[in-house]
Amino acid sequence: MLKDRGNIKWVSMMLPEHVELLKEYYDSLDKVKKPVLDEQKYEEFNEIICEAMAENAPLRFAYYRQGEVKTLAGRIHYVDVLKRELRIVSHTDEIRILKMDDMIEIEYDFRV
Repeated sequence: MLKDRGNIKWVSMMLPEHVELLKEYYDSLDKVKKPVLDEQKYEEFNEIICEAMAENAPLRFAYYRQGEVKTLAGRIHYVDVLKRELRIVSHTDEIRILKMDDMIEIEYDFRV
């Protein structure tokens, strides 16, 4: 039975620069564009943040970073209004800083 090995059979004849360009190309296929949020969504974020800070409730954040949508779960430690940043304490007690402009979704984390 004949089995095709894809790009592996050609890598030995390719320059390292070409291999790197192919890798970057395949990585770029998975990237997504940053969604544009309206003012109503930011008002919803504000309400959720205020309630979560008052109750010290855990939240799950979806944010955009370098073509990918990533998630983070934790509690809000501090809101920096001037820099438009949130300081989040994750479940492992690690402090992460998320920019408000990168936020896509904020919801309550009911898994805790």
